Amino acid sequence: MPVRLVVSDVDGTLVTPDKRLTPATIAAVGRLRERGIAFTVASSRPPIGLRPLVAALGLTLPMGAFNGSTVATPDLAVLAEAQVPEAAARIAAARFAERGIDLWVFADGAWLLRDPEAPYTDLERRTIQAGPRVVPDLAPFLGRAAKLVGVSRDEAGLAACEAALAAELGDRAAVHRSQPYYLDVTPPGADKGRFVGRIRRELGIAREEVATLGDMANDVAMFAESGLGIAMGNAADGVKRAATMVTAANDADGFAQAIERYVLAG
Repeated sequence: MPVRLVVSDVDGTLVTPDKRLTPATIAAVGRLRERGIAFTVASSRPPIGLRPLVAALGLTLPMGAFNGSTVATPDLAVLAEAQVPEAAARIAAARFAERGIDLWVFADGAWLLRDPEAPYTDLERRTIQAGPRVVPDLAPFLGRAAKLVGVSRDEAGLAACEAALAAELGDRAAVHRSQPYYLDVTPPGADKGRFVGRIRRELGIAREEVATLGDMANDVAMFAESGLGIAMGNAADGVKRAATMVTAANDADGFAQAIERYVLAG
């Protein structure tokens, strides 16, 4: 069936490693619009981190933030949101502390942390184009967190923490790395796949008419809600195996190539 809706991950997929939208990517989204194919994004970013994409890509549909657990309009009005259960958030925070993993908390519309000079804070500032709120103690915010992030330069150690924490929390929270150095803890039962399902149902589009693009394990849920799942060339092997097609990497205009080859030419 022809594609009528495309939903893309952002970091590692839609933007380059240095967080840029290339001219080819912007043009590809424009061609989708010309063909009457709906387009939106699902990302681990907070809503404010999606704002730079809105004007550049002409986004008009709701967007999925925090791995789909918060749904926001292009003007950042929140349509739906969920929070990490407090007990799960406190377990995650404790496990990060035990392993020496930095903790960020996204709550009350803010990015909260203790050390503004910790690893990857500069990258996050550039990514979401907003600064953090520095607090002496993150514990008071764990009861109303939209997302927790464990941050570490030790990617192997973070992968081990991902497996252990996911097993411990079970269905009390979703635990996935959104980047090799970011381990996200988000509300249960509200992933990117559910966001895709919500949007396609609102538009009256069948699952087989949806194409999704992503690069990390948290994107696999989108593939399951689409007829065409496209993994980036920079994706892990497991993500590629879960996809229908594989395109070039995000530093080689893989998004634009996928739109031209698998969506517009289909």
